[in-house]
Amino acid sequence: MNKKKIFIAVDTNKVSQAKKIIRETQTNKIKVGYKFGLEFFYSKEGRKFISSLKNETIFLDLKLNDIPNTVGSAVKSLKNLNISYLTVHLSSGLSALKVLKKESKNIKIVGVTTLTSLNNRDLKEIGYNKKVNELVKHQAKLAKRAKLDAIVCSGHEIKYVKGVFKKEIITPGIKIENTKNDQKRVMKPKDAFAAGSHWLVIGRSITKGNVKKNVQNLLEVLED
Repeated sequence: MNKKKIFIAVDTNKVSQAKKIIRETQTNKIKVGYKFGLEFFYSKEGRKFISSLKNETIFLDLKLNDIPNTVGSAVKSLKNLNISYLTVHLSSGLSALKVLKKESKNIKIVGVTTLTSLNNRDLKEIGYNKKVNELVKHQAKLAKRAKLDAIVCSGHEIKYVKGVFKKEIITPGIKIENTKNDQKRVMKPKDAFAAGSHWLVIGRSITKGNVKKNVQNLLEVLED
């Protein structure tokens, strides 16, 4: 039986805290990777620390969103980091996505659909005339055309994505406990896996408080 796969979101700007999170989330019961976002990557020692990591599955969540030449040059500048996954906003457009994929070599390019902090009302405010489900399905079709390696979507849109995109699905907005935060489209871990997600992204539910205890709690939730 394949192990469940979890990306731990290392949302900090301190290397000491990142080391603690990595050290205290080691387990052989699930496959664990580490997601580094803008906060850590832009910190003083962030990039250097990421480049020093060995034998870890690294998900660099920069959510690139720019013209084709810029995103192509950006991925070239990341080659020394030994990362496995890199995110790009699908709203960058097909040309940028294709250039990024062409220049990525061994890095898997992950298309980001609609952020889990947004709902239908938010999309209307931005200027979209599609509902979340419709927009994410449309974005998944774009990821397929660009031959991207994976896609990020909330658990609620997995069924729509799977209809058009047959590669890896990575799901943020995972809540172990019923706590409130800035994410609106959320889901429990077992439900997201049952819907068809390949990787879950979990941050604060693991990294805030007693990390080891939180990991054990996650394992128990997945085994129920």
